[in-house]
Amino acid sequence: MELILKYFPQLTDIQKNQFEQLQSLYEDWNLKINVVSRKDIDELYLRHVLHSLGIAKVQTFLPGSKILDVGTGGGFPGIPLAILYPEVEFHLVDSIGKKIKVVEEVVAGLELQNVKATNARVEIVSGKYDFIVSRAVAQMETFVHWVNGKVAKKSIHDRKNGILYLKGGDLSEELKYYPKATVFPINDYFEEDFFETKSVVHLPLKFKG
Repeated sequence: MELILKYFPQLTDIQKNQFEQLQSLYEDWNLKINVVSRKDIDELYLRHVLHSLGIAKVQTFLPGSKILDVGTGGGFPGIPLAILYPEVEFHLVDSIGKKIKVVEEVVAGLELQNVKATNARVEIVSGKYDFIVSRAVAQMETFVHWVNGKVAKKSIHDRKNGILYLKGGDLSEELKYYPKATVFPINDYFEEDFFETKSVVHLPLKFKG
């Protein structure tokens, strides 16, 4: 929890309380439905929560905006971002039912009012979103195909609507077909060694009606 306050000192008491609850909620649910590895549970705030919040260092979401989290797994990056942005709508999607069950239970435990969870393949999810977030669930080319047509036409942020993707390693090969992609190394924002090879990729996507 100290890690979160180190980089996000302006949290309200409600937000602090919600972030603090994450450890016990995930430990409890992980015993029933294994969604996070043992090592990652022990380092939940570093490997999952703070990693998810790397997106917030690149892009601040304005009240009323809509964010789609694709392949959310146990709720990352969506749940930490939803705590940080209570006035933003988050839609968390995963094709694996037991993972969405954990998401729903954690959301209920935190009393988050701004999260909707859906057990489905993202291709069948309708709606338009300002940004689509995810943690390396597929190669960028595949991911772009999955989310085709889900980006809102009007951009309310300075940065163009599109994908904000948490990725690791050398991305030059994967992004060679996407000259408009911008890579933000997370270790520009967080000093821990874990983030040395990790980045947030912003890829603007055109609206398709």
